[in-house]
Amino acid sequence: MKPQLPDWALKGELILNCNCTVFCPCVVSLGKHPPTEGYCQAWVGVRIDTGHFDGEDLSGLNVGLLMDIPGNMGRGNWKAAAYIDERAGEKAYDGLIKIFSGQARGTTGLFALMVSEFLGAERALVTYETIGKTRHLTVGKKIIGAVTPIAGANEDQEVVVSNTGYWMGPDITIAQADKGRVRAYGRVWDFEGRSAEICQIDWHGPT
Repeated sequence: MKPQLPDWALKGELILNCNCTVFCPCVVSLGKHPPTEGYCQAWVGVRIDTGHFDGEDLSGLNVGLLMDIPGNMGRGNWKAAAYIDERAGEKAYDGLIKIFSGQARGTTGLFALMVSEFLGAERALVTYETIGKTRHLTVGKKIIGAVTPIAGANEDQEVVVSNTGYWMGPDITIAQADKGRVRAYGRVWDFEGRSAEICQIDWHGPT
């Protein structure tokens, strides 16, 4: 009998900035349509408002991710790396690695299927701040990003693609990157002015 996987959950907010020139087609095509450049390069920031893994509290921690996908997202062969908040204790750190590598199954279980090469994981100073409407992610000097929701007809209401089947969450706020610099694992990217997303997350596992 296989050992039972631990219970886990995360609630908070996710931001993503990729190299797509206009809003990411993966959200509505669910990975069937190719990215606008034919391949996807992205950085991701996750702010955990409340969360746990196998009884260990994850609330208040932040995570940064690097993702490099050679074609249609749904075809797999992703490369990924994770930066875990340096404030995480050993159990929290190990739990977050399991969650973001897909080993813990549940909402992020697709990572175990889609990621063919996990470039690495490390502790880092990961900060996630909201100033006005702009979300800022900093992972040392490796990721420096900022995304702001695009303007709509009603300035007080975000432009949202709602009720999607997207794995991150059903409602995605359309944004644009004010900053999007990555210097890590041989990648030197700058996605300022390109596609970005903001999503409220409510993830759990192992089922």
